[in-house]
Amino acid sequence: MTEVLIILLISFTAMLLINVPIAIAIGMATLLSILTFVDGACSLVANKMANGVSSTSLLAIPFFILSGILMGNGGIAHRLIRFATALVSWFPGGLAFVNTLTCMLFGALSGSAAAAVSSIGGFMIPEMNKKGYPKEFNIAVTVTAATTGLLIPPSNIMIVYAVAAGDVNIGALFIAGILPGVVIGLCIMAVCLIFAVKSGRKFAKFSFEGFAKGFTEVLVSFFGALPGLLLIVIVIGGILGGFFTATEASGVAVAYTLILGFIYREVKVSHMPDILLQSAKITAVAMLLIASCSAMSWLLTIQNVPQTISETLIGISDKPWVILMIINVLLLVVGTFMDMTPAVLIFTPIFLPVMEDIGIDPIHFGIFMIANLCIGLCTPPVGSCLFIGCSVGKSSISKVTKPMIPFFIAMIVALGLITYIPQLSLWLPKLVDEIRMMFKI
Repeated sequence: MTEVLIILLISFTAMLLINVPIAIAIGMATLLSILTFVDGACSLVANKMANGVSSTSLLAIPFFILSGILMGNGGIAHRLIRFATALVSWFPGGLAFVNTLTCMLFGALSGSAAAAVSSIGGFMIPEMNKKGYPKEFNIAVTVTAATTGLLIPPSNIMIVYAVAAGDVNIGALFIAGILPGVVIGLCIMAVCLIFAVKSGRKFAKFSFEGFAKGFTEVLVSFFGALPGLLLIVIVIGGILGGFFTATEASGVAVAYTLILGFIYREVKVSHMPDILLQSAKITAVAMLLIASCSAMSWLLTIQNVPQTISETLIGISDKPWVILMIINVLLLVVGTFMDMTPAVLIFTPIFLPVMEDIGIDPIHFGIFMIANLCIGLCTPPVGSCLFIGCSVGKSSISKVTKPMIPFFIAMIVALGLITYIPQLSLWLPKLVDEIRMMFKI
């Protein structure tokens, strides 16, 4: 390991240990490392940071953040909860299924796992508490289910990955995340079903009456939730149909959610300054992270870190499944200690060359990388969704950890399926391409 990398690692670790914000820690560690071998390091780092956020694709991020906040304030969450309740509440462990499905839908629409935990958890956790479900179990369901929205489009982290990878179609990436997101959701539901069956009659009772009478409510609630659900159709359909780019789609999403909020009378003109300020704060943090990570990625590249890691991994084994397992284990460890955005920005340029060397499609790699890092959002010490869930559910991490274990296992099983069955990620994009060629879209 060179002197530059030693300084980078020590300074970055030291700043994290004293609770320096990660974006600042990354930027300062990069600057300190570059000072050892380049004159004018400040201007060089500033230049690399500016170049890192100069991509037009990144314009989509502030717009999707704003549309997610508008959605959280616009009354859409309650309509999704009613729709999910009509669909699955008659299952054994019905409210756990409702919670999972609603988090999947809202997380996908808002593009934010944290927003799904706070918006859906704020209603569903107390509701499940009233029905006798264990409080910590309710928090665990919400926290893990919320992460599925990062795979089901539209998703800000997919845009970040596409920028970090350099040559990945955002529309194809969006489509590729649908089935893997559903797979994770189904694995979480399987845990909920096992819990209901093990708990005895209280939660395991199948409601035939609810099933028989539920069809009308499904229709009514579906039409109530339809305007919100149409956002996915508008965004994905518009991109695939060539009506607008992903960046333009984000602007359309803002306009659509704003109009919807006004129609539902949940968003008022007087609310807009606070909403815009909240959006600006989140965007500023995201862009500073992207800028800092871009500088660090450049430094790692000129120090030949990606090439070294690629040669090392291929030297360990020439079997793709072994390399995929090693990378997944490394990412699971990274996700435990690092937030998703910097992890994607730093490790995509490092691991993507390895993936290309063993014949893994960049879209497939992006999907299982995001699925892997979603687990880190639910684990201490930096799991943002876990902290929000404990805050909303009024519990502690120590109490929630044990109920989380079955959900961790379910998410790792889903990760294995997504990693080793590439068609889960690649089938839909290929199908869409064939349809577009057939109809010459």
